[in-house]
Amino acid sequence: MAYFSKHYHNPGTAPGTLVAKSDRRRPVTIHLIDYTEDRLEEVRLASAADCRDYLVRESRTWIQVNGQADPETLRNLGDLFGLHDLALEDVLNTGQRPKLELYDDQLFIIAAMPFYDGENLDIVQVSLFIGKNYLICLCPLDEDPFEPVRKRMRLPNNRRFATRGIDYLLYALLDLVTDSAFPVLEQFGYQLEEMETDLLENPNQRTLAQIHSLKRELLVLRRVLWPQRELLTSLMRTEDPLIHANTQVYFRDCHDHSVQIIELLESFREMATSMLDIYLSSISQRTNETMRVLTIIATIFIPLTFVAGVYGMNFTNPDSPWAMPELGWYFGYPMVWGVMIALTAGLLWFFKRRGWM
Repeated sequence: MAYFSKHYHNPGTAPGTLVAKSDRRRPVTIHLIDYTEDRLEEVRLASAADCRDYLVRESRTWIQVNGQADPETLRNLGDLFGLHDLALEDVLNTGQRPKLELYDDQLFIIAAMPFYDGENLDIVQVSLFIGKNYLICLCPLDEDPFEPVRKRMRLPNNRRFATRGIDYLLYALLDLVTDSAFPVLEQFGYQLEEMETDLLENPNQRTLAQIHSLKRELLVLRRVLWPQRELLTSLMRTEDPLIHANTQVYFRDCHDHSVQIIELLESFREMATSMLDIYLSSISQRTNETMRVLTIIATIFIPLTFVAGVYGMNFTNPDSPWAMPELGWYFGYPMVWGVMIALTAGLLWFFKRRGWM
């Protein structure tokens, strides 16, 4: 299962080269919000070049690009806002490790946003550029996952975005990205509960496959979210002038959420490992139960086989002193059956008394 795809250039390609993943181009949607303390303007742009009109304004601008950005769109954004070529290359080549990179007058951030539909885990790369009065967010999803933030900005009594810098908008987006892991972990928790019930009632190969799949998904999620915690730690402690001290308090809260997520991940991984041990113990116990039943059956039939084997030799020569007189008895046959039944009953009573049955 591919949790996220990573695209590489051919060896020897120059750094900062923007190469499309495929010839098929899907249109991207560009949603722009330009706001000050007194107004908020929302527009949808046909291309990245249309952002040029908002560069000269004394306002704060949020540019949201949804869909797989093509090299042309990235070049236009790079030319308008002076984005570094290496950063644009990381945007195009998704599957990057969450990180924070500092440039002269801007920050470049890569974050990981997990989604889970009950069957498939998907990790989406969110790329953010933040400058003095602008924030560019690029998300390869066609649907905009940041609509809740946009709704908060539209509220007339919500003054936090209007009165604070662009770094507060960065916090709001990263907070949504971070908290998106909680519903995923909630789904994993439900799966663990169901697997635990199946293990206790009817352990089978299907349950084992589910445990291995869940452990693999937890490992992938941890590998992505662990560096994201380091990213939030860096934002919480950075001295870059783009991140104000009064906003770092909010990043600290976002970092706390990330720590909770990592702790939940670790506990779920331990639970999955314990469930695997329980499964192996259950299978071993079932095997032991089967072997015990087979051993009891074999033990019962050993004396019966001996009796049947002795009297099945049919030495009936009347002239030999070593003949078997029991073969000529009138009640010989029922007596053998009686002995065999008595042996069976005695062994069953003995096994029952010792607690082996």
